[in-house]
Amino acid sequence: MKRLLSIEFQKIWKNKASKFLLLTYFILLSFIALIASIKFNIGTFEISIADQGIFNFPYIWHFNTYIAAWFKFFLAIIIVSMMANEYTYGTLKQNLIDGLSKKEFILSKFLVVGSFALASTVFVFIMSLILGYSFSSYNEFSIVFSDLEYLVAFFIKLAAFFSFCLFLGILVKRSAFALGFLFIWFVFEKISYGILKFEILNGNNKTIDFADKLYKFFPLESMSNLIKEPFTRLSFAKTIETTIGGQQTIRDYSVHFSEISIALVWTFIFILTSYYILKKRDL
Repeated sequence: MKRLLSIEFQKIWKNKASKFLLLTYFILLSFIALIASIKFNIGTFEISIADQGIFNFPYIWHFNTYIAAWFKFFLAIIIVSMMANEYTYGTLKQNLIDGLSKKEFILSKFLVVGSFALASTVFVFIMSLILGYSFSSYNEFSIVFSDLEYLVAFFIKLAAFFSFCLFLGILVKRSAFALGFLFIWFVFEKISYGILKFEILNGNNKTIDFADKLYKFFPLESMSNLIKEPFTRLSFAKTIETTIGGQQTIRDYSVHFSEISIALVWTFIFILTSYYILKKRDL
């Protein structure tokens, strides 16, 4: 495995565009800390974002993993480009000629996917600890290290998404088309959900519930469901909701094993299908 990872990271690091995107990704992740400096005025009141508790333990695990997940597209570009370059420059065929099996080739790509997800998770973990101990009102050990399931969900979310990108890169063979297909699939999921809910199932409460349950099994939606939006957990958001609506909506922000299982199944499907395509394709 060490040999396979060494081969892959040499390819990535020697590519200037991939190196730039990789560095940009981790630099942008560190910019989450700048949220603490954001302040805005509402009438005569000055509101500091950091004072709203976004960096309090254990809420910070939820908030940081949700925000950090939006930057995953930088690594997605690297992954699809990595596969496109294998076909463009003939390195895939050369690796196979040099004795690398197709199974080892797919394994090496999956190891890169896993490494990206793991490195991102460790980075967010360390950054969250630093921010939390700098701004949190709660520093007790039991509080600090509660809700770490959001980090597990973050890792699986990235691994599943990067596996999808790897599959598209192998299927399409061109990075621009692969990224275009990714966007088209995202739009397809959203439109098909709306059609299913309001046109096919007529939009009543019972059928909407069925559509919601079915939609959770779509690949991108299953990844999105791993970490729900954290903003409505904040006290000022609850106050606004109560003021406008008269009552608070009960929401479930937990990480559920069923949602993790769905994302893991998709990860397995993407990797297995990628291997099947590579095995059957005439290189």
